[in-house]
Amino acid sequence: MLIEKLNWRYAAKKMDPAKVVPAEKVERILEAARLAPTSSGLQPLEIILVTNPEVRERIKAIAWNQSPITDGSHLLVFAAWDNYTVDRINHMFDLVNTERGFENEGWENYRQMLLATYPQRDTEVNFEHAARQAYIALGLALAQAAFEGVDATPMEGFDPAALDDILGLKARGLRSVAIVPLGYREPEGDWLVNLKKVRRPRDQFVTEVN
Repeated sequence: MLIEKLNWRYAAKKMDPAKVVPAEKVERILEAARLAPTSSGLQPLEIILVTNPEVRERIKAIAWNQSPITDGSHLLVFAAWDNYTVDRINHMFDLVNTERGFENEGWENYRQMLLATYPQRDTEVNFEHAARQAYIALGLALAQAAFEGVDATPMEGFDPAALDDILGLKARGLRSVAIVPLGYREPEGDWLVNLKKVRRPRDQFVTEVN
């Protein structure tokens, strides 16, 4: 049950460097993120899967030396489009038409509406919009990781410009948004592992409008 898995998960502060997440589990976590809903189905993000130890050491140095980055076996970097462009929008609409094997008038009208709107907006507005879509994918990746019994620690504590430089993201029209080490918790040395999960109670979190 997903709720039980979400109660199990926490942001592990210490991971066991001797334990490697199996490839099939990593692939299912990536697939959950790939299947995430995004605005207009544009999927304005990419995930960079980093296993190279030297690269992860460089990332750790610009991320407050957080140990899970190198102690985990995999590092996911969620990167959003730096802007919405005509080519990017057309690519996704064309992909849908190809995969479905037909064109739909309403769908094509919607394409023209987006083409007349998104590329003309401020670049930073478009990036922030894309970044919000990346967080939807990140949430599903965290949920799938919990389902797989894999620890996943979402992080914003890093220098985005430096990370973009390390991974060459600018040249690809991407900007880093968040990173997620994957691994297995190492209870010894992790102050958070045995503490009770605390969230606001339902009556402080949910407002019902009947």
